[in-house]
Amino acid sequence: MTLVWRSFQLDPQAPKQAGIPVAEMLAEKYGVSLAEAQAMNERVAGLAAEVGLEFRLDEVRYGNTFDAHRLVHFAAARGAQARMKERLFAAYFTEGEDLGDDAVLARLAEEIGLDGEEARAALSGEAFADEVLADRARAGELGIRGVPFYLIDEKLAISGAQPLATFTRALEKAWADAKG
Repeated sequence: MTLVWRSFQLDPQAPKQAGIPVAEMLAEKYGVSLAEAQAMNERVAGLAAEVGLEFRLDEVRYGNTFDAHRLVHFAAARGAQARMKERLFAAYFTEGEDLGDDAVLARLAEEIGLDGEEARAALSGEAFADEVLADRARAGELGIRGVPFYLIDEKLAISGAQPLATFTRALEKAWADAKG
């Protein structure tokens, strides 16, 4: 089984670098108070901690992720998609890195062993933009509206944060379908 990360932007219209804390964006987006948005983030961070993940959502720097998605495709072309995705997750959710900054993205690519100059060159042009747009179009066809979203063998869909048992059942079904 092969895991493939696809591009999906929760807010494709976001400015490259918004300069506002993510809690402020969430408060505006969902029409809640800043305190309620911060409480939402604390709940998510608590759930992440239960499975060993450190989320520091108070450090997240909201902005457009289009170039970060292009970088994931760049890394995929070099056999490093999973490492790049994991590095971006840590940079965003834990370290407060600005994923709208091409210099930050190139540095993160270097940190996982990719050529930083090649990454900078890709980010300075339109490399992999078509791939990101194709992924977004496919998500639209599938009716995907949020993340996480998992599609197993193009047949079984799992939307949202789900318990382990949900994934186990889906994978067992996919395995049975593939064998029979």
